[in-house]
Amino acid sequence: MQEHYRALERMYARAPINEFYPPEISVSHGRASVSLQVRPAYFHTLNAMHGSVYFKLLDDSAAFAALSLSDVQAMVTAKFTISFRAPVSDGKITATAEVVHVDGRKVFVEATLNDEEGNEIASGEGLFLPAKLLLADVGAYQR
Repeated sequence: MQEHYRALERMYARAPINEFYPPEISVSHGRASVSLQVRPAYFHTLNAMHGSVYFKLLDDSAAFAALSLSDVQAMVTAKFTISFRAPVSDGKITATAEVVHVDGRKVFVEATLNDEEGNEIASGEGLFLPAKLLLADVGAYQR
């Protein structure tokens, strides 16, 4: 499965949106973490990071935790809920996600977003379902 986890990491790095948000990802069985250096380009008018960046890191880490369970089936977000705790305007932030329950084809994942001091700045929980696409059919997924 290590080969699958590395293939997922490479697939994630190839996503065009990650040219704007240059994150780092680590995937293992049922877990994933995504880190990002905060930049002013991510700020809203109150000089703190926009909520869309919180969502991206939480959802990405959760999605790849779900994807780690199978080297056959692609997964998509069906539902994701975020709780914001604190604004952030500098430093490196890391979202860490873990699969907490699998019910048939439904994968439930919880994620937290922390600043570099370890303070929780947001959390989220999501439901992930199989996509109609197999990982073998995703050009960026190369083993």
